[in-house]
This record gives sequence, C-alpha cells and structure tokens, in this order.
Amino acid sequence: MSIDAIVKNPQGEADAVVIWLHGLGDSGAGFSEAVPALKLNKDHRIKFIFPNAPEQPVTINNGFVMRSWYDIKTMDLDGRADIPTLEQSEQLIIELIEEQIANGISSNRIVLTGFSQGGVLSLYTALRLKHKLAGVVALSCYLATNDLPFEGAQGVNHDTPIFSSHGEQDSVVPFAAGKDAAQRLSAANFDVTWSQYPMEHSVCIEQLEKLGHWISDKLS
Repeated sequence: MSIDAIVKNPQGEADAVVIWLHGLGDSGAGFSEAVPALKLNKDHRIKFIFPNAPEQPVTINNGFVMRSWYDIKTMDLDGRADIPTLEQSEQLIIELIEEQIANGISSNRIVLTGFSQGGVLSLYTALRLKHKLAGVVALSCYLATNDLPFEGAQGVNHDTPIFSSHGEQDSVVPFAAGKDAAQRLSAANFDVTWSQYPMEHSVCIEQLEKLGHWISDKLS
C-alpha cells in the first residue's frame, strides 16, 4: 500500500517539510488551503505535504468505507484507536518521512502534524520513530495508548517539542481527552505547548496563527 498526497511547495527550494494528516472521512485537500492562515514569512522554504488516508471500512459507521487512518470500533477513548490498522498507517507515514530524507531533507527539519485521527497517528508515529523530528503537532486528538508518552520518552524524539491544542466545546473528541494527553506528555518530560479555544471539533484562525509562529520557530 502506498500513499498519495497534495503537495504545496515554497517559492524557492525547500529545506524543511511539514506533513499534515487529516481527520476521519476527510482528505489531504481538507487542510491544504490552510497554509496562508499560518502567516509564515513569504520567503519561507517549507514544503507542505497533505497525505490522503487509505480508504477502509469503519466499524462505528456501519462498516462504511471512507478515508480513515485506522478503524474505530468503539467511541470509548480506551480502545478507540484500532492498533493493527493504526500501525499500517504508521508504516505509510514512516515511508513518507524516509522519502523526504532520501530527497535531501534532514529528519530534524520535518514537522509531523495531525488533526483528530491524524493527530492520533502523528503522536503515535513520532514517539515511536527512529528518526529525530523538528516537532510534532497534535490538534483535537487523544493518545492511542496511555503508555505512549513513556514509550516515547525512551526514544529519539524524547526532547522533540509538541504543539497540542483543542476546542473547549469539542463533542467528537472530548476536550478532557486532549488536555489529558497533553498532561501525560508533560509528565513524561516532553516540551508541550498547550492552547485551547472556545470552538467545536475544528480549527480557528487564532490557533493557526499560533501554530505558524511555532512552526517558524522550530524550523528557523
């Protein structure tokens, strides 16, 4: 299984990459127009990659086939992420990261970003990865497993900064789940930048601008 993606190249030659993973039922196009909202410097040299999740049946949606990074068999947070299918997608993202490295981008110039399901995959992949990243972004998501922060603390990304953010009125992924994930990561000594906003399961301009500053700082 391979992965296709929407790619947004900078004006000059890229020297850094942001890989941005979408949520359940969405596609790479869903966030591909968000780059201007980050308000990056016009001369930035960051390539943005928006992969499309594979299409697969999702149990909670009566087995309907849709773009999904993993199957969801229960809405209970404990066990919501089906690990076998999550790890299949993890391998796709690892291959995408290694493709960037082969093309001349150092792994420590790569930021792995995700929203909702994509955020779950972003954290799961980054904290288990053998390559050192510049940063990890987890938007409106939760931990696939409670022991992931402690697993990550033993890995090469133990000191990689994490941007974590959530909507206070989120009815899809409870706000408490996102905050708990950030707190567990902080307790495992990760450098977590946390923010919260009065919104549902979404992103907002203020949040994206803050993320843009954070990305610029990590890739400066």
